Amino acid sequence: MPWPEPSKPAAILARLAGLLGVALASASLGGQQAPPPMAPAKPTDAKHGASATHYRSERFAGRAGTYYRLVWGVDGLGVKWAESGEVIRFSYHVLDADKAKVLGDKKFEPSLIDPQAGVKLVVPSLENVGQLRQGVPPENGQSYWMVFSNKGRLEKRGDHVNVVIGAFHADGLVVD
Repeated sequence: MPWPEPSKPAAILARLAGLLGVALASASLGGQQAPPPMAPAKPTDAKHGASATHYRSERFAGRAGTYYRLVWGVDGLGVKWAESGEVIRFSYHVLDADKAKVLGDKKFEPSLIDPQAGVKLVVPSLENVGQLRQGVPPENGQSYWMVFSNKGRLEKRGDHVNVVIGAFHADGLVVD
């Protein structure tokens, strides 16, 4: 490949850029073949713009999910970052009200603990409202929640936390 005359710097730069691009592309592939093209996207529901199937991964698959259902009578445990991160909302669905009584018992103070960050959050109590948790006896088939104060936004989305209420421990929950 002949080099252009020195009086044409734009042509020189263009060729050098092309050679550099080829060198970088071959180095990044490392001698591997390009990945196969992706499969075509599944059809979407025109009304909602979402995929036709709604898949929700099981948060506690296998033994962990069975443990919470059988021992504590709850399912669907979730921890969400809410109100711009000022509070963390813990929610659960009651399957067996007798077993789930401890979660709503006012004599136990709930806490949300992040062992990696060394943070312990508590349920705030407001003057006119009281504790930000539901205090009614649990009923089968109902969902319940409680809110932990996250002042200073110490907990972030993706953090792994533990919720402790009396003898109840839900470990390894991920903040959504």
